[in-house]
Amino acid sequence: TPGVVLRNILENPAWYTAYTPYQPEISQGRLEALVNFQTMVCDLTGMAIANASMLDEATAAAEAMTLCRRMSRGDSARFYVADDVFPQTLDVVRTRARPLGIEVVVGPAAGAADAGAFAVLLQYPGDRGEVRDYGTLAGTVHAAGGFVIVAADVLALTLLSPPGEWGADVVVGSTQRFGVPMGYGGPHAAYLATRDDFKRSMPGRLVGVTV
Repeated sequence: TPGVVLRNILENPAWYTAYTPYQPEISQGRLEALVNFQTMVCDLTGMAIANASMLDEATAAAEAMTLCRRMSRGDSARFYVADDVFPQTLDVVRTRARPLGIEVVVGPAAGAADAGAFAVLLQYPGDRGEVRDYGTLAGTVHAAGGFVIVAADVLALTLLSPPGEWGADVVVGSTQRFGVPMGYGGPHAAYLATRDDFKRSMPGRLVGVTV
C-alpha cells in the first residue's frame, strides 16, 4: 500500500474514534469518508453522480448493464461487449445476463455502433493497454439509441481524458488500483458513476449532503 494512502486514509484518525460503533462520531467519520470517495470518483470520471462503492469491477459492469436496461426505451435485449474487456468482467456479465434474457454479443469496439444494442461496454484502457479515443463511437451509439458503459482504470484517469467528457453514460471500475488492501467482506471497493438523470435507478447506496 503506498505510504500516502496508508497515512492519509487507512491510518487517519479523522475516520474513526475511540467511541463504540453506535456513537454518532464514528458514523459521521464513516459517512464523510464515503462522501469523499464519491466526490473523488466524480472528479476522475467526469460524471455527475457516483455511489458509495460496489463489490468489484466485474459486478459493477453487470450492474451497469442492468441499469442501462432499465433506462432503455427501446425493444433491444442485446448487450455489446468490446473484445478487449477483461475476461473476468465478461464472465460475470454473461452470468448476470442469462436469466434476464439479455443477449451478450462480443466483438471489436468499432462494431458497437452497428450492433443494435441497448448498451455497449468498452474497456479504457483495453486489456492490452491500448488507449483509444471513443468520442466518435460514443456519439454514434447514442444516435442509434444506445448507452455507453466504460470500464475504466481509475488510476489511469488521473492522466487520461475522463469518459464523462467524451460521452460515457456509466463509468465503472476498481479502486484496488490505489493500493487499497483486500478485506471488509469483499475483495476491494469498486465504483459506479453515471449521469444525473440515472440517479433514481442506480444500484448500491448513496451518501448525500443536505442543509
